[in-house]
Amino acid sequence: MSKVNLLNFDLDGLTAYCEGLGEKRFRATQLFRWIHQRGAADFSAMTDLAKSLRDKLTGLAEIRPLPVVSEHVSADGTIKWLFDVGAGNAVETVFIPEDDRGTLCVSSQAGCAVGCRFCSTGHQGFSRNLTTGEILAQLWQAEHVLRLRLKTPAGERVITNVVMMGMGEPLQNYDALVPALRTMLDDHGYGLSRRRVTVSTSGVVPMMDRLRVDCPVALAVSLHAPTDPLRNELVPLNRKYPLEELMAACLRYLDAAPRDFITFEYCMLDGVNDSLVQARELLALIDGRRGPRVPCKLNLIPFNPFPASGLTCSPKDSVTAFAKVLQDAGVVTTVRKTRGDDIDAACGQLAGEVQDRTRAAERMKRLPIPVVALGAAVPRPHEH
Repeated sequence: MSKVNLLNFDLDGLTAYCEGLGEKRFRATQLFRWIHQRGAADFSAMTDLAKSLRDKLTGLAEIRPLPVVSEHVSADGTIKWLFDVGAGNAVETVFIPEDDRGTLCVSSQAGCAVGCRFCSTGHQGFSRNLTTGEILAQLWQAEHVLRLRLKTPAGERVITNVVMMGMGEPLQNYDALVPALRTMLDDHGYGLSRRRVTVSTSGVVPMMDRLRVDCPVALAVSLHAPTDPLRNELVPLNRKYPLEELMAACLRYLDAAPRDFITFEYCMLDGVNDSLVQARELLALIDGRRGPRVPCKLNLIPFNPFPASGLTCSPKDSVTAFAKVLQDAGVVTTVRKTRGDDIDAACGQLAGEVQDRTRAAERMKRLPIPVVALGAAVPRPHEH
């Protein structure tokens, strides 16, 4: 019989598991701290647990790490791990060090079923959801490996921020995601602030509403287009949850969110979604002219080209002009700094080694509107 992976449990789940072994609730809290605060995987080292419990756990349970396929370190200090999740599938996790924080970009699925046109992961197709333990193992391993490597003083965390922006659509793996988020937030676990844990979604409206109730953390929405016809082609999920429904869900989410704004991510694609006309359409979408006003921050993301996409990155002057339209209207707008692009760790580049069981690459080639046509009639910045 396979052993129970304790990384699959948030504190409530671990408490229920320990009570099932005849143990008191406080033992679960002790065990939880050993696992997540101290990074312990050996029950015999958990010296304040009763020996009888340690013996039980040794026979029944484990803290299961993910095998490391590879580790790459960028010139800018970014680290990308490729983790084996079995059956020929792998997921990628990226650590981004900065002066005032350390951010871990975590995957939620092996591959992705959404199939966004500009996303390398989407071109690989979808293999399966990760378990809670596989989501948390990425944080557990990165945090405690980096503590040892960097000789971090006791009690200090290396990872201060977690973004669910790796491989996969987190809200399509909701039941595994929420216990992982609760462990990240728990003071007996990683003790992260709700403001410092971000879930990025392409717009799974019903699950946005559930997350608002169950575990409201910071929310980022992959927008990438200001109108439904264009977003239908770039983000196919838009056909199910169009922009009017998505904006309404964003506004509802703000009722419980730890921040008073939604972050909208917008990947800049040359000749597709980067004209001044589209910048003004985007303003109309978020400032109340086409529906409710949504308090937000815009994060413009330079596209990282990969051969299968048929897309190229917007020129720097186009990105600057697009941003100026938004900034002049009072919208907080930033251009994401590219990190880790020399190790294919930048935004949109995570692909891992997933098996394309959905023949996604073939389907991408058969999209009804060629990408040139998407932006063919759109004026360029210098035309206005």
